[in-house]
Formats: sequence, structure tokens, C-alpha cells
Amino acid sequence: MAAAPYIIVTGAAGFIGSRMVQFLNEQGLTNLLLVDDFGVETKRSNWETKQYDRLIERHHLFDWLDQHQPNISICIHLGARTDTTEFDYAIHEELNVQYSKQIWQYCTSAQVPLIYASSAATYGAGEQGYNDDHAELSALKPLNPYGLSKHVFDQWALEQNSAPPCWAGLKFFNVYGPDEYHKGRMASVIWHAFNQIKTNGYMKLFKSHKAGFKDGEQLRDFVYVKDVVKVMGWMQTQMLDGLWTKGMNGLYNLGTGKARTFADLVKATFAGLDLAPAIEFIDMPMDLRDTYQYYTEANMEKLRKAGYTAPFYSLEEGVTDYVRNYLRKL
Repeated sequence: MAAAPYIIVTGAAGFIGSRMVQFLNEQGLTNLLLVDDFGVETKRSNWETKQYDRLIERHHLFDWLDQHQPNISICIHLGARTDTTEFDYAIHEELNVQYSKQIWQYCTSAQVPLIYASSAATYGAGEQGYNDDHAELSALKPLNPYGLSKHVFDQWALEQNSAPPCWAGLKFFNVYGPDEYHKGRMASVIWHAFNQIKTNGYMKLFKSHKAGFKDGEQLRDFVYVKDVVKVMGWMQTQMLDGLWTKGMNGLYNLGTGKARTFADLVKATFAGLDLAPAIEFIDMPMDLRDTYQYYTEANMEKLRKAGYTAPFYSLEEGVTDYVRNYLRKL
């Protein structure tokens, strides 16, 4: 019997990547090529308990593929520099644009379906709304180099005459959940809230520095990582079963379609800890004020029209699961 074709997962030691590997393992899939920088010790717990065929260092991937010519069923490209406070565009350009182009070109040449991570950061302050219509892409104005790098690659992908046989770029909104623990400042507000509450008994939230938004009422589309990987798993199945048509290729929002306040998020975290809310408001750091999104809400119509019908976790459901079943057990 021929060996099952491999699945490539880049960013496999990171937050969403490691949860995608977990999801695939739960589907009985272990024929995985995990790609990342595996020298980061804080990420070790994200991959060392997973089942896979081999680990490949990020910079060796294309040499390895060229040397071994493996049979690949699909590539799930989640590796990226995701720090929105890193303002050196060259760093984002190398990992989020140039490396992604190499992934695209490999998948095109080898006729491998591709799912890759874009970001809601491409929408900037949301002046144009949060609609994943390709016709509106050129009007978007990202607020930071990270968002710009994702936007540049999205535009480049749509301009290509040659493409993978099936592909989707997913604009992740505010993803939270287990395996984000290594992200430090860039981890979700829930992770920070959990740690602050444990240490101090209260949570600090940024004051609003924009008219029309009260303190703590800045809005985000918070999406649980379990829903994110479930959507990617559905797309993978559609692509591999021949149900994903060429007309479905393109960019897709991935949020819940429902914006909620940071205050709601923190209250749900307190509830998961069986505590009454205690919130203190602090000034936002100056380096964030000009690049801060006060409102995001994914228009999810396109994904639904593509055929995805499963419900998403509500904020309260997702936070409760995360806090009770993961954070409280750390």
C-alpha cells in the first residue's frame, strides 16, 4: 500500500499552527510535515506532544522538498511574523511576503492546494468596512507593517496568472485560545487577564483615546481558535474531495461576525474563574495609539455562501472553555 501523501503545516510551533496540528491528529492524521523555527524553547510544548512524520526547519523547507520530491496533499501555511508592534517592515516582508511567495510558487508548480493565513489587520481602521470582496482590496489601508505585509501578499496572490489548483487566504480576526502562551505581549487579552487576575485580583484595560468609544468598549470580533481550525479542516476536506471549485479560490474573513467589547471579554474571564469583575483602566501606550483598531467585525457572508454552516462559539462559550479547561489547569 502506498504511503499517504503528506500535509505541510508551517508555523506548526506557533499558536494557530499547533492547534491545527492538534486538530489534524484528532482526525487521525499523523502524516504531517511540521515547519517552523524549532529552536524557540518557549514553543516546545506546542509541538513536542503532537504526532507527525518529521520536523523541518523553516529555512530548509524548499531544499528538503526539492531533494525528496514528496507527495503532498495540501499545504496549510500559518507561519508568519505576527508582532503588530514590530515596526521594521523588512522583517515582516521577509517572512510574510517573500516566504509566502515561495510557498505559493511551490504549491502552484506541484499542483498542491493551499490554505494560508492573512489577517484582519489588513483592514486598518476599518474605514472601508470589513468585507472580504476582492473588488474592495485596493482601498484598504493597514495601520502597521504587519498588516501591510499581509495586505501586500493578498494583493500579489490575486494578481497571479498561475496559482495552486485550490487556494484560500484567511483573514483571521482576534483569535484566542490554548497554545498562545509563548506570545507575550501579543497573546490575547484573555491570557493577560487570567494572569493579572491571578496575581493582582483585577484586570487592567486600556482607556479609550477616541471619541465615541467609552473606556473598555473598544470592539473586536473575537474568534475561538477551535473554530478557526475547524474552518480550515472543512476547507481542507472540500479541496481534497474535489468540492472546492476554482471560483471559490480567494480571500475569506474568519471571525464570528459579531463584535464584542473588551469589557465583555474580561467579564467572561472573571466568570470562568468564578470571580466578580474588577477592572482598572490605564492609558494606552503612545506607540499603539495611532495604529489601534477600535472596531472590527467580520462580514462572514462569503464563507457561509461557500458552504460552511457550522455555528461559532459565542464569546462566553469560548472564554469559559478556554479558562476552565486550559488556563486553570496550567
